[in-house]
Amino acid sequence: MQNINGIDNKLVAGIDIGSENIYCAIGSLIPENSRIKLLGIGKCSVKESFKKGSITNRNQLIEQLETAVNEAEIMAGKKINSAFMSLTGDHVRGINTQGAVALNRNNTNGSIDNNSITQKDINHVLELTQGVALPPDRDILHTIPQEFIVDTLEQIDNPIGLSGRRLEGHVHLVTAATTAMKNLVESAEEVGIQINGLVFKPLAAAASTLSKDETKLGVSLIDIGSTTTGVAIYNDGAIRHSAVIPIGSASITNDIAVMLRISIEEAEEIKIKYASAKASLSSSKLDIEIVIRDEPSFAKVHMDIETIKKLSDLDFEYIKLEDAPTPHKISNIRKNITREMTIFGGLGGVFCLEELFRGANGIMTGFAYPEI
Repeated sequence: MQNINGIDNKLVAGIDIGSENIYCAIGSLIPENSRIKLLGIGKCSVKESFKKGSITNRNQLIEQLETAVNEAEIMAGKKINSAFMSLTGDHVRGINTQGAVALNRNNTNGSIDNNSITQKDINHVLELTQGVALPPDRDILHTIPQEFIVDTLEQIDNPIGLSGRRLEGHVHLVTAATTAMKNLVESAEEVGIQINGLVFKPLAAAASTLSKDETKLGVSLIDIGSTTTGVAIYNDGAIRHSAVIPIGSASITNDIAVMLRISIEEAEEIKIKYASAKASLSSSKLDIEIVIRDEPSFAKVHMDIETIKKLSDLDFEYIKLEDAPTPHKISNIRKNITREMTIFGGLGGVFCLEELFRGANGIMTGFAYPEI
C-alpha cells in the first residue's frame, strides 16, 4: 500500500463484487487492538457484467472495478496496490472431512517416544484432509479446522504442546470453480491490484458480525444478495456447514416485473414498498394502482397487495427451505441451532422477514450488522 510519502504497510483493502454493486474499502490497521479504522470506501453499480458469482462482461467489469477503487482511494487519500477480495456464487461448495497421523517417533535405540505435538504435525494433518477427490475444474479455497482429537481426547481447539500417539483433525473445506477464481484475480490485476487472497463471502460476514459466544452456542448466518444467498452455520465455535443458494432479491423483482408487465426499476420500487416474506400476515384489503406502460394510453390496473406479497412469499419460502438446518444437510452438529442471525443487504426492511425464518424452526431470529 502506498501514500503520498511512500509505502504504508499498515493499510489494508477489501473488494466485494456483487451482482448489483462493487465495493472497495480501505482501512488502517491499529496494532494495539488488531482492529481496522475505515479510511475510505468506493462504490460502483454493476449492471450486466457480473451475475451469480461469475463474470459475464469482463471489459465492463474492469472499468467498474477501477471506478470503485479510485473512489475509495480519493476518500482515503492513499493509493493501494493490493487487496483481499470476497467470493461467492452457486459454484462454491462446502464439505466436512477429516485426516489423522501417527505421532509415535522411533528413537535410535528402538524405543518409542510420545513427543509433544508441533505445528508441523498439525500442518501434516491439514494436508491429509485436503486429499479429497475433486473434479479437475475445482480448487480448495479454504481449509478451516473444526476440532482436533488426540488419542481419545476430543474437541481440542489447539493441540500444540500436547502428547499422544495419534492426532486427528476435522475440517471444513470450501471449494470453488477454478475458472471463476482465476477470472476475478486477473480482472483485479488489470487495474493494478494484486489480490492477497480470496475469502468466501459468508465467512467474511460471519467474522465481522458474529460473537464468539454465538458461534459456540450455535448460529446460522444467512446473507441474501441480489442473485445468490450465502449460508454459514456455526456450532461449538466452528463452521459446520456452508452453501450458496442460486436465488436472491432480484428473483422477487423479476417475478413482479413479469407478472405486472412493468420495468425492472418499477418492480424494484414495488418490492421495496409492498413485498412481504410471509403473505399470511399481510392485509388482503389494500390495493395499489399500477400503470402498464406497454399498453395503449398507459393503461392503469388495480392490484391487491396480498397478491404481490404472495408472489414474494414464494421466493422467500424457497430460500428458507433450502438453508433449513436439517440433519441430512449438516453433519457433526451435536446441538440444535439456538439462534439464527441474518444479513439481508437491501432486504433488511422487508415485512415479516424475521417471522418467516423464525417459523422455519422456532429459533430466535435477528439482524446482524458488522462491527466498525
